[in-house]
Amino acid sequence: MLKTARLGYDGKGQIVIRNADHLDQIWQELGQVEAVLETFIPLKSEISVIVARDQHGETRAYPPGENHHDNQILATTVVPARIDQGLQDQAIEQAITLAKALDYIGVLGVEFFIAEDNQLYFNEMAPRPHNSGHWTQDAAITSQFEQQIRAVTGLPLGPVTQICPVIMENLLGETPDRVAKATRHEDGKLHLYGKAEAREGRKMGHINWLHQTTLV
Repeated sequence: MLKTARLGYDGKGQIVIRNADHLDQIWQELGQVEAVLETFIPLKSEISVIVARDQHGETRAYPPGENHHDNQILATTVVPARIDQGLQDQAIEQAITLAKALDYIGVLGVEFFIAEDNQLYFNEMAPRPHNSGHWTQDAAITSQFEQQIRAVTGLPLGPVTQICPVIMENLLGETPDRVAKATRHEDGKLHLYGKAEAREGRKMGHINWLHQTTLV
């Protein structure tokens, strides 16, 4: 797997090398920029941990979310993640360790891959409230956005207790049917971003489906 060292996201800036004869073409496609070459690892799933750390060094982490993608763009996050409790604990511990090592203050999104052999691999981090943590708006006692304000202003961190099972569904592009369904369903909590133009794959909002383990 060849990845650009900068400005890669949602599947952009990365190419799987399947044939060494195509290296020159791949290099051209990446724009001949600084890149990282990684061993290809068969993956089973992706999870993310939203962790908060305040000015006094206290940390709190939300339950890991299980991420699913559509054309390499996050489509849904299922919480709690349907993985072994030991892996959940390991991911939370590593996310907290990372926040402490960086002396980070605020909310940090940390993504992990789970390989087919159940090995946990750090993928990436986002120094901010993260898309995969939007479920906390309706299904946690303290949302990640409130937690961010608490962390950076010196207020005590809020509880990260999950209230109920939830699926966060991103609204990608034109999705009037999903918007309509969310407004009619008692467990659908709709959040729109107010973007003027809908494009294919563009995140226009999200729905938090409460008390759900499969999409409504």
